[in-house]
Amino acid sequence: MGILAVIVIGAIAGWLAGLIVRGAGFGLIGNIVVGIIGALVASWILPQLGVSLGGSAFHDIINATIGAVIVLVILSLIKRV
Repeated sequence: MGILAVIVIGAIAGWLAGLIVRGAGFGLIGNIVVGIIGALVASWILPQLGVSLGGSAFHDIINATIGAVIVLVILSLIKRV
């Protein structure tokens, strides 16, 4: 996957995760970073759980969104401390 595709999928996933986890968004650049990190987290954690959604761009966005939600929840817990 090219760098532009990673940025676009990360941006979409970060934006969706920001909508799902209300009050935990970090703006456009922050959401892109959270989405990319979320994609990395999801690519590691989902196969460990035996979850495979496929390999299309739509499935990549869903995977990255799941990972970004996990990252946002962890970051919001850290912010509280």
